[in-house]
Amino acid sequence: MSEIPEDLKYTEDHEWLRVEEDGLITVGITDHAQGALGELVFVELPEEGQVFNKGDACAVVESVKAASDVYCPLGGLITDVNSNLADEPELVNTNPHEGGWLFRIAPKSEDALESLMDTIAYEEYLSGLED
Repeated sequence: MSEIPEDLKYTEDHEWLRVEEDGLITVGITDHAQGALGELVFVELPEEGQVFNKGDACAVVESVKAASDVYCPLGGLITDVNSNLADEPELVNTNPHEGGWLFRIAPKSEDALESLMDTIAYEEYLSGLED
């Protein structure tokens, strides 16, 4: 497993979130998640302008093994999607924390990230899954 970036927040569903300079939140699935799924062959992204609540299924990643829902880690408005994934879903496998991002969201509340894990907490969460 690759090193977990320290500037991100994480969910128990293995999504990562990065706060951008403009206040938007970039969302993707973690290296752990893409490793468990295997080689991705298709990514279904939300549409720009859609509004989701925290916990809503908002995207689907499909691998040679299985299809899996991606849950919205916070409520908000989808402002941008990674259109590169239509032709290159494998970007999620090769570069999950940068080029393989899924979407950007404008959060409904400023404290939306407070309940999420930081890098240390996520690493501890992962080690608990391996027990």
